[in-house]
Amino acid sequence: MTDDLTLDRRTLLAAVGSAGTASIAGCSFTQRESDSETTATDESLARELAERFAPTLYFDAAESWLPTDPRPYTSQQDGSTIVDGFDALDGYHERYDSTEEPPNPTVFYNAVEYEDSPLAVVQFWLYSAFDQFTTNFHWHDWETLHVFVDTDTDEPQLFVASSHSRAVPNNEFLDPDPETVPRLLSELGSHSSALSINDELDAFQRLPSPDLLADITNSAVTTLQDIAELPLAYGLPRDEGARLPYLVPEYEGTPIYEHERLPNVERESLVPPALTVRSFDSLSSPPTDLPPRATGVIFRHQTQRGDDTGSEDDASPNEHAYELVPTSEIEHIVDFTGPQLSFEFAIPEFAEDAFASHITTTGAPWGQPRYENPAADITDPTHRSALADRYDAIGDAAPINTVVSRVTEAVTADDAPEGEGLATQETSVEAVALLESEPEAVPTFHGVAVARDVEAGEHRLTVNAAGQAPHSERIAVGESATNTAETADETTAGSATRETTERAESSTATMQSTTAETNPTAEASNTPNGDTVQAPGERITIGGVGGEIPLVARENARKLEVDADGTDADLTDLAVEDDFAGRLYESPLSGSDAVYVHRDGAYTTEVRDADGAIGAFRVNPDPEDDAGVRIERPTTGKASLAEFVASVAGETQAELQELADSDIGSVLEEGGQANALQGLLTAFGAVVEAATRAAENARGGDRAGADQQLQAAEGALDRLAEQIEAAADVVPDPLQNAARNRVDQARQRASQAQRLEKL
Repeated sequence: MTDDLTLDRRTLLAAVGSAGTASIAGCSFTQRESDSETTATDESLARELAERFAPTLYFDAAESWLPTDPRPYTSQQDGSTIVDGFDALDGYHERYDSTEEPPNPTVFYNAVEYEDSPLAVVQFWLYSAFDQFTTNFHWHDWETLHVFVDTDTDEPQLFVASSHSRAVPNNEFLDPDPETVPRLLSELGSHSSALSINDELDAFQRLPSPDLLADITNSAVTTLQDIAELPLAYGLPRDEGARLPYLVPEYEGTPIYEHERLPNVERESLVPPALTVRSFDSLSSPPTDLPPRATGVIFRHQTQRGDDTGSEDDASPNEHAYELVPTSEIEHIVDFTGPQLSFEFAIPEFAEDAFASHITTTGAPWGQPRYENPAADITDPTHRSALADRYDAIGDAAPINTVVSRVTEAVTADDAPEGEGLATQETSVEAVALLESEPEAVPTFHGVAVARDVEAGEHRLTVNAAGQAPHSERIAVGESATNTAETADETTAGSATRETTERAESSTATMQSTTAETNPTAEASNTPNGDTVQAPGERITIGGVGGEIPLVARENARKLEVDADGTDADLTDLAVEDDFAGRLYESPLSGSDAVYVHRDGAYTTEVRDADGAIGAFRVNPDPEDDAGVRIERPTTGKASLAEFVASVAGETQAELQELADSDIGSVLEEGGQANALQGLLTAFGAVVEAATRAAENARGGDRAGADQQLQAAEGALDRLAEQIEAAADVVPDPLQNAARNRVDQARQRASQAQRLEKL
């Protein structure tokens, strides 16, 4: 590593990032410039590039499936050469166990050059016999590193290391130092490849520090304020302090190591038990004792051996030399086969939860578009745009639909009465997200779920995590999500005809290069759940509320069900708010549905119908009762909202009365404090009385009478703020906080009720 690889050298990327995003911003979402055709480089150049950039590979200390040569495990099927999953997995472990050395360490390479361009790419393909991830199991595994090189200047332009699937943003580095030999940090079990560029050889660094470059130059989508500076690349979560539990893969309901065709595969052949859970739903809370990542085996090509360790003689005993083999020698293998292994996602539904299968497969690299066109694997739009600016052979970034959300945890709030309020905090364990229309799940990194290249249309987004209840919501992606033009300025916070409640803080969407200390390059608009904004190169759909999806530990989860059959209204939307945490859930509604909530929350459940009318219902789960809560008559209109106002005011009045009847109330002197408390009780009682009469009038068809009583209730609520303050010396802080929050909620609903036409 040379001293030239400094942050100062990277300042040029500010210009690159700005130029790239400017060119992307004008793209149509229905058009894309195509890349030029590629041809194979001549063998001598291919070998030269392969040896020059042959990566050093660092593996987790618990890794079993190291890059190998699949040819010993080939067989014939219908006259074609294949690699059967059982044969490869069992044969690999038979060889490993007999020699106690990694079998046939091999890295394959392929090199292509774009027509009429100096841009060439050398690809490194790594084959593993099996993939075991948190929810991702499949026979065989192919990972790749693309090195884009300008053959005129002899300088590398871009490194792209593959991460899971096309839906997950790859780890990429633009304009590496010409002397840099890439290093790959392989994720345990999945073999997703993180880049290591700086002087910390076997560690991943997402953001730059005063002394070190970041290991990626991926852009940040500032769609969510909390991750506004987080580069969107998968990275290496366990190396970044994340907890990532693994599952034991099963075939036909039995752990694979018990299968009769795998006599050489034992439980010890898989990811160790210390990192493994039996199933996500078998835990009552997220695991907290998962061991961190540590480096184990290192693979180097003989041309690189000793580069990081001094002489070859000083190399670690865990270090092994690998063979560099052109992929042309194995292109006769037509398929990598094996029976499907799947993971079932839990989906909250009315009555009983449903399950959706998540299935992953792998195939031969030479059947994939990125094999002939490596630019197809560039996932960061600013990187693609930078190459497009330099080379006519590379088309400008293809704008795509991306779903982004941040997974958090719902916990009890310190400033709320016991069992009556929540807060959200960073997740303690990584989760996995599945779009029902997509075959593969995406893992989170830093709690962020990103699904790229999603087809436009209606989708169901489901999130599962170990020890936590599942979350599911419906979202509209792409053009179906909004009728506005394709500019961020024209995307508004919800429909103008919708009477929205005050939602969680809105987010903005822009994309900026994290290598440049500049302001965001594009402005965007407020984005409630499921709405879409355009950032440069991407149309971003926000999942959750303001981008946040709070999960609940299973031991604290209670199912909240909404029975759509209990009303004649055509219900279209469902939302849930906590008195302290605010809005936690919102989703389009189609028939009866359910959502998991924390047992210690105090909730306002809102429904909306096709005519825009709103209904609200008070929900207070019993912390001691495992049973869920069902709203059996989710009606909409003035009566529903008035009944809610009466309910939440009555609930608060009852708690204040309990305080007045307690030892505290008995020692209050007449006058002052006692009068303040009694004034509060009277004021809340007035709200209850007026709201109850409003509901009765609405049910009886008396619109004028209902509105008159709602106005009275709203007036009493307006006066309550001062009365709560006057009683501050006698009412405990948590109850004061709850009373203020509930008054705000009740005032909002009383105002909505007066504007509604529906009784």
